Amino acid sequence: MRGVHVRSWRYADDVTETLSAAQARRIALAAQGFTRRRPTAAVSARHVHRAMERLGVLQIDSVNVFARSHYLPLFSRLGSYDPALLDRVFLSRTTHYVEYLAHEATFVPVADWSLWRFRMEAFRKRWESDPESWLSQNTRTVSWVKDELRTRGPLRPAQLRADAPRERGTWWDWDDVKLALEHLWRTGDVAISGRRGFERHYALEEQVIPAQVRERVVPREEAIRELVHRAARSSGVATESDLADYYRIKDRKAVRAAIDDLVDNGDLQPVRVRGWERGGRQVPAWLHRDSVLPRRVDAAAILTPFDPVVWFRERALRAFDLDYRIEIYVPAHKRRYGYYSLPVLVGDRIVARVDLKADRASSTLQVQSAWWEPQARTADAEPIARELALAATWQGLEHVSVSGWGDAADAVAGALHVERGGVRRHVHTRQESA
Repeated sequence: MRGVHVRSWRYADDVTETLSAAQARRIALAAQGFTRRRPTAAVSARHVHRAMERLGVLQIDSVNVFARSHYLPLFSRLGSYDPALLDRVFLSRTTHYVEYLAHEATFVPVADWSLWRFRMEAFRKRWESDPESWLSQNTRTVSWVKDELRTRGPLRPAQLRADAPRERGTWWDWDDVKLALEHLWRTGDVAISGRRGFERHYALEEQVIPAQVRERVVPREEAIRELVHRAARSSGVATESDLADYYRIKDRKAVRAAIDDLVDNGDLQPVRVRGWERGGRQVPAWLHRDSVLPRRVDAAAILTPFDPVVWFRERALRAFDLDYRIEIYVPAHKRRYGYYSLPVLVGDRIVARVDLKADRASSTLQVQSAWWEPQARTADAEPIARELALAATWQGLEHVSVSGWGDAADAVAGALHVERGGVRRHVHTRQESA
């Protein structure tokens, strides 16, 4: 395996192209599907699968102030679609996708299950080799849970809890049953067979994953190389940190070796991106062979905090000048932007962030705050207003209201007034974002 100094020398020696920061942004957005026109007909499962080919993973999140995070990347790329379509494709069956820790908890193709075996085995080795680990300390619980799933098939945690033997002590504590399922999921002994609402159904691996997928053997080095290759394809142009973060690969030595192999194979090309620096020094970057440099990006989209475009905060700041933090855990009176502010893309720039809430009782999309980003332009208010109006329609809401909190609030409200022929305004305090 090549050492760091060899790799760095090779990078400097092999760079033949320099990209501007704007070019890098356009390449990255094209790789994520933002140069494709949104469907004019009803969005179908085919559109969903095509978007997933570019994303690679779809991160799952339970926060449901506006819409749960995993619904948003498809809305950002495809426009208004029936959320029940996502439920059918991802939640109600495992024909195409299954859940695993491919970034955080994400949907991944079922066919890739064995690609994650190296991560599953790392969990197993860490826990089974430590006599003090929860898994080592709770073998009876783990065995009972596996036996129940083997006998009864897929089960919700509540079903296991209801039928657990009643013994003295805390052995059958609810948290123990839940912990057993989560440990077994991480080691690959258990898979998620679907969800009812947002509640998972757990099953043994063989009850969910086809035999030909389970039996495929992917050596660790090969798996990491494939994941780095996919991360590069989904990123367009990326640094080593970007490539490692996409699938949360902590072994940076393995990531560097994969990059070298991919360069040797012609899959990656070393490039310089102007402005991609750290401590005054150029940060090495690589361009995927399938990347395209569009002349322009005409997209407008509201992004979830867990969209691959912005989920790695270091990349968001470097590539889009977006200094982004989620303020869910910040006390209401200390929040700067709002409880769950969402970045807004216009063209190839992140131009604003908006804190949205779906008030179902009044059928209103509340824009609880709206803030400009450094790359914003005056004309950006109009595409933001169109996306907000579309977001309201997508969520089945009849009205849009805008608070006065944020330096973009007045411009967005004015543009919405033109877009929808009227917009509600409401007095807003930061405590409303709690």
